[in-house]
Amino acid sequence: MEEALLRSLTPRVLGVLVRRGADFAAAEDAVQDALVEAVRTWPADRPRDPKGWLVTVAWRRFLDATRADVARRRREDLVDEEPAPGPAPAVDDTLQLYFLCAHPSLTPSSAVALTLRAVGGLTTRQIAQAYLVPEATMAQRISRAKRTVSGVRFNQPGDVATVLRVLYLVFNEGYSGDVDLAAEAIRLTRQLAAAIDHPEVAGLLALMLLHHARRAARTTPDGSLVPLAEQDRGLWDTTSIAEGVEILQAALARDRLGEFQAQAAIAALHADAPTAGETDWVQIVEWYDELARLTGSPVVRLNRAVAVGEADGPRAGLAALAALDDSLPRHAAAAAYLHERDGDLVTAARLYAEAARKAPNLAERDHLTRQAARLNAHRCP
Repeated sequence: MEEALLRSLTPRVLGVLVRRGADFAAAEDAVQDALVEAVRTWPADRPRDPKGWLVTVAWRRFLDATRADVARRRREDLVDEEPAPGPAPAVDDTLQLYFLCAHPSLTPSSAVALTLRAVGGLTTRQIAQAYLVPEATMAQRISRAKRTVSGVRFNQPGDVATVLRVLYLVFNEGYSGDVDLAAEAIRLTRQLAAAIDHPEVAGLLALMLLHHARRAARTTPDGSLVPLAEQDRGLWDTTSIAEGVEILQAALARDRLGEFQAQAAIAALHADAPTAGETDWVQIVEWYDELARLTGSPVVRLNRAVAVGEADGPRAGLAALAALDDSLPRHAAAAAYLHERDGDLVTAARLYAEAARKAPNLAERDHLTRQAARLNAHRCP
């Protein structure tokens, strides 16, 4: 698909422009212009070298904008550096670009948002959902970030923690959202793990591998979601699970626990259970306690409440859930599940329907709607 190809080429083209001397904001605008032109012209006449075409068009758009700027005279020599027609060099600057976008002049949250939009290719809506903020708020945050770095030369790389946060959010969107970015996030995290000896980098890579190992079992052929407890574990990728567990064990042995290692430990406990009924929920709750201590995240506490419901019974889970804000994403879905396990099918059906209305994507909405319909049918044969 053209959209997938353009999405994969965007960070590489952006990296070429930044490496040639363009400031990030101007380069990002030029690349976006080139993408619009590609969408307009490629259906009728797709180039043999898509990356080279995008680099050429984006560079020309950047030069056009530069000539109109007050700094035109200072940058006239960039005209001579326009790439010649022909195949573009096979250079992958994507990971370097992630570091450059985590610029010291930006707060970590702004750097993450800007990178997800410009390099990761996520929409403002998708980023806002990941941050649990309104789309308008996220649009303002990204605009402020672009203004902050406008005219800044990206020669001071940011910190590892910010890059990890970006990779994690890109993976999550690829794993559960509308755009398949998960494999790209894993590829970049592998590169980072090979370059940096850092336990949280290893923890993130392990987490990605353990989640991605379940990918084939997460949906039915028609795209319907399959809950973890109902997945065919024979479809799980045991090679990826073994690699993820090995990487995690090496990271945990260093005794520098971080949130990605804790999340990977939870994923490993799920992967280790031969059946859903044999899952070690007591240990999972303990890891959620560690994760809540590390992050303070309300989403972590929400997931912990569900785990408590599995370990100590649904009423214990509902008690833990009652302490949380019911406006949290997936709060209604978690409450519905726990009420169903407690035998209150009327409340569960109502909450499943409510959760469906709030679902962030079509697949999840359809799954929750079916859950509500199933319970309503059970009550009214």
